Amino acid sequence: MNKPTTQTPAFLITIKGLVQGVGFRPFVYRLATRMGYHGWVENRTDGVIILLQENGVLVDRFLEALKNEVPAASDIGSVSVEPVSCEPMHSFEIAKSKETKTGITEICPDIAVCEDCLMDMKSQPHRIGYSLINCTHCGPRFSIIQNLPYDRPNTTMAPFEMCEVCKAEYDNISDRRFHAQPVACNHCGPVYLIFQDEKMLQTTAINDIVSETASRLTKGQIVALKGTGGYHLICDGLNDSAVLSLRNRKKRDGKPLAVMFRNLSVLKRFAYIGETEKNLLQSWQRPVVLLRSKNNLLAAINSGLNTIGAILPYMPMHYLLFQELETHAIVFTSGNISEEPVVIDDLLAKKHLVEVTNTFITYNREIYNRVDDSVVKVISGKPILIRRSRGFVPKPVKLNFDTEGILAVGAEFKNTFCIGKGKQAILSQHIGDLKNMETHGFFTESIERFKRLFRFEPTMIAADLHPDYLSTQYASATGFPMVKVQHHHAHIASCMAEHNLDEPVIGLSFDGTGLGEDGKIWGSEVMIADLTGYSRLAQMEYIPLPGGDKAVDEPWRIVLSLLQKVFGENCHAYAEQLFPEIPTQRRLQIIEALQKNINCPLSSGLGRLFDAVATLCGLCMNPTFEAEGPMRLEAVADKRNKASYTVTISEGIWQLEPLVQELMKDIENKKDIGLVSAKLHNAVAGFAIQSVIAATKESGIKKVALSGGSFQNKILAEKIIKSLEKKNFTTFMHAQAPPNDGGISLGQLAVAAKRRRISCV
Repeated sequence: MNKPTTQTPAFLITIKGLVQGVGFRPFVYRLATRMGYHGWVENRTDGVIILLQENGVLVDRFLEALKNEVPAASDIGSVSVEPVSCEPMHSFEIAKSKETKTGITEICPDIAVCEDCLMDMKSQPHRIGYSLINCTHCGPRFSIIQNLPYDRPNTTMAPFEMCEVCKAEYDNISDRRFHAQPVACNHCGPVYLIFQDEKMLQTTAINDIVSETASRLTKGQIVALKGTGGYHLICDGLNDSAVLSLRNRKKRDGKPLAVMFRNLSVLKRFAYIGETEKNLLQSWQRPVVLLRSKNNLLAAINSGLNTIGAILPYMPMHYLLFQELETHAIVFTSGNISEEPVVIDDLLAKKHLVEVTNTFITYNREIYNRVDDSVVKVISGKPILIRRSRGFVPKPVKLNFDTEGILAVGAEFKNTFCIGKGKQAILSQHIGDLKNMETHGFFTESIERFKRLFRFEPTMIAADLHPDYLSTQYASATGFPMVKVQHHHAHIASCMAEHNLDEPVIGLSFDGTGLGEDGKIWGSEVMIADLTGYSRLAQMEYIPLPGGDKAVDEPWRIVLSLLQKVFGENCHAYAEQLFPEIPTQRRLQIIEALQKNINCPLSSGLGRLFDAVATLCGLCMNPTFEAEGPMRLEAVADKRNKASYTVTISEGIWQLEPLVQELMKDIENKKDIGLVSAKLHNAVAGFAIQSVIAATKESGIKKVALSGGSFQNKILAEKIIKSLEKKNFTTFMHAQAPPNDGGISLGQLAVAAKRRRISCV
């Protein structure tokens, strides 16, 4: 007869959030051991489970220490505690990972190399100079993961069998590399290789590769360097001819280039750095941070703008390179041509980037998930993501409503998609412009990978109203029930979702382009919005765009549109004076098209007004990259000047005639362009503030959500936020998703989820 098993009281703790791939289980082990608990901790695909055998120490003390001492890269989403009973245990153990059928835990983004590993690279015999060193606190994560649970066989580290030394560290519960899935060393791990054209140079010694790379950079050459989530093109950032050569070969005429600096002290010589910016630069995410530059930066870097995209080293190889380099800064731009996705495949790198360089520094570990560098800007003292990718993806946005089964496919430009899992929205990495064939392939491939990785089966799809967007066409072709969400409503819903707002707000949705429900192009929208719908309260007066999209590439067309609208036949004389370099016949054709309304779609896009004023100021006649005109206007604005062009709003329409008349007088009188820009910024802010005040009188709402690409403009955003908060409004800006079209998919998801919930009631 079997003896009855003795049971002892215990606690079963379930933790969800970013708790895998960040050294969480070893942390729990050390904490439980320190507090005298027996039991176990295990990874499951849906979270981390802890069993603590009751020992007289209050479980609340354990939970408090758990939250206070958690590893830096982890993020506890929820903790539940259930009293249970178990057989007596005599130690605390780390149990083997378990897989559940449907539940998933958060997947860790890629983490910059930690200080401890940099020290190990100088001291551990088997890792001296090991250029792919990592531990549970740092290294590749999302870029190498192929499936869950996050164990080595499910990553691109699977082909590399650990040596005895690494295996001992991996199995040692007290070692910093305990269950660090990419753990490796000089004896067993992936290695760097150097190629010239198709030929590999006969060395795998890292010292030789670093020395040769540094030598080539010092000579002004361009090098393709494989990074965490894709290739980068690098050159000496303080060598004017090298930078210009990179621009020409990459076909990147004017767009600013990111720069990696040796360290923070060096960066301070070239840019102004606030405390928030300093923290971002040194964070484990290591994004590119947009800073106000000083005057000692090469003009070829930022094309005369007053900002610089700065980044600090985040891979071991970066640190090794700077030990050999004479220069303190290297251009650090995505390894692609024009608007194609960043290259991740070694063979494709040699094929696609050969026009830029014949030197390729690679390593023999596969990048599975492509991730560009993330870009962040500080506005009103808070970080705003401009591009959300490495270091931030695939961290979910936590919501207070169910999103399961919804796929939101985003917009056409700066595309991201978003999947719904429970009460989470999981945004993809930055995809790019879907009109590019390679980018569209990246889009469809990534959707399939997210479906597999996150055990996601779509049952509903959300898309933009625009029928010509390739994302919308993809959605239509799936055959799933589809929810179409107006572009600017999606912007506001995205901001609301981040802040868990499920109530009507006043929305300011300012950008350049988005199809409106009236078939016209919107982009200066003041609305009352919730997650189900919106009402449009105010907008800028529509401007005809002669030639449609051609007017974005040739913004002098928009200037002629404004002149013809305000001055009628007299616009001929203005046009001849302003644009003598444009053939007379061409100018007359555009004016005739405006008069006869031939191919002149109407736009209320705020970006188009900025384009026109930048052209009038002589700042941007032929843009070489998106939003160049608005960026140049922001760069020259006299921020201290409070003068403004007249803002006349009639029945919710901002009438542009007074502004254009005053603007043309300033241009004729050759007023300083810093003043002109300041007056435009102040006028746009005035339109926003007057419209919000009118909206709150009508609705009583005092919460304002700001979204859209125009709110990447620091001057404009801060003017509006400061003025509204002085008037006791509560403002909300993006923090987890970009305000530009990179955040559209989150808004689409939120709207689709809310409408589904209401339809099911």
